[in-house]
Amino acid sequence: MSTRNLSFNLFVILAVLLAMDAYVYFALQKSINRSKAKTWLRGLYLVCVLAGYIGFYYLYTYFVNKPLHPDFLPNLFVGFFFSFFVFKLLLIVFFLAEDILRLLGLSIEFFKNLISGNGAKTTVPGRRTFIRQTGLFLAAIPFSSMLYGVARGKYDFRVNRMKLLFENLPEAFEGFRVVHISDIHSGSFDREDAISRGIELVNAENPDLICFTGDLVNNDSREIIPFIENFKKLSAEHGVYSTLGNHDYGDYKSWDSPEAKEKNMELLYQYQEEMGFKLLNNENAIIEKNGQHIGIYGVENWGNRPFPQRADIDSALKGAEDVSFKVLMSHDPTHWEKRILKHPTHFDLTLSGHTHGMQFGVEIPGFKWSPIKYIYPQWAGLYKKASQLLYVNRGFGFLGFPGRVGIWPEITVIDLHKSVA
Repeated sequence: MSTRNLSFNLFVILAVLLAMDAYVYFALQKSINRSKAKTWLRGLYLVCVLAGYIGFYYLYTYFVNKPLHPDFLPNLFVGFFFSFFVFKLLLIVFFLAEDILRLLGLSIEFFKNLISGNGAKTTVPGRRTFIRQTGLFLAAIPFSSMLYGVARGKYDFRVNRMKLLFENLPEAFEGFRVVHISDIHSGSFDREDAISRGIELVNAENPDLICFTGDLVNNDSREIIPFIENFKKLSAEHGVYSTLGNHDYGDYKSWDSPEAKEKNMELLYQYQEEMGFKLLNNENAIIEKNGQHIGIYGVENWGNRPFPQRADIDSALKGAEDVSFKVLMSHDPTHWEKRILKHPTHFDLTLSGHTHGMQFGVEIPGFKWSPIKYIYPQWAGLYKKASQLLYVNRGFGFLGFPGRVGIWPEITVIDLHKSVA
């Protein structure tokens, strides 16, 4: 994006933000009659506006400069900007709806007076207290939830455990434990102690195998450097295997030269090796136990354009076509429905990530919703078609909005069991 286009876009965004702030400010002012309350509200709102613009400044500088790591305080301001923006947006919906009704009532009164011969005098109705209070109450719910998501939720790791049954699972792998993590996004982390705690939770499950399904970084491979020693501690009897996600290719950063971008990829491979991750780029690994085998297959990213489409299932299968039980790692769940299910080879279990569950949604027993479901039919959890299973991990880290609301960072524990035919 050129500097001129970037400046124009910045001008448009700031104009929209200023218009929103002015509308909400005057709407709130006209909703309160008491002078003390009005003064208190004015001061509080202006403080929030200032904090929001500080957050927007940090967000803009991140977008332009793409630093390797944020600090906690800038992340907090960015999170406040997003939270306050949603708060204002909901208030605007309520106030705008009321303004339309007020205008409609004003117009009706005007024409009634005109027709009755009483003149065109009309009285502008004031804002309804009930509408204001309802709007403030409903807008405060996502606002406070998002602030919690920024302060605590983004590191509120949840361990999701499940038992999956397969007819063709070799007997030696009965109870074999796979821990699945995805979307680390190390360039977003602002607390090393929280990451250590997440890794401890993984190891506490005593996994036989750890599968990581891509997006180690946001833009630059060097983002992982401060956390290499942390992720080195991941431990599983049969190793840690990984694949690449769309962010791992460095496509979202401007590089000085093609050589610099290629060097970035070489560093990514080097850092994964240092951490003990066995990267499967359209490759496979055979896990042996008591003379029996299962296959672990890893493909590069494949998603709807503009995301990279580099997965090569046939290459990943080479030399391990005849293994009876197959686990495939593919970052984007779109690949499962559009390519994997249609492939002549049967994959018993596919592990994916990518969606993060949008880091925002509702999950309660019997109900699961996030706006991301309208983009990705398979967006979080377990899915089944015919006899093939897909699990979409909600992500270990976060990206963009520095928080999580309702969709918490996830460590998936999958115990493989042999079903009785």
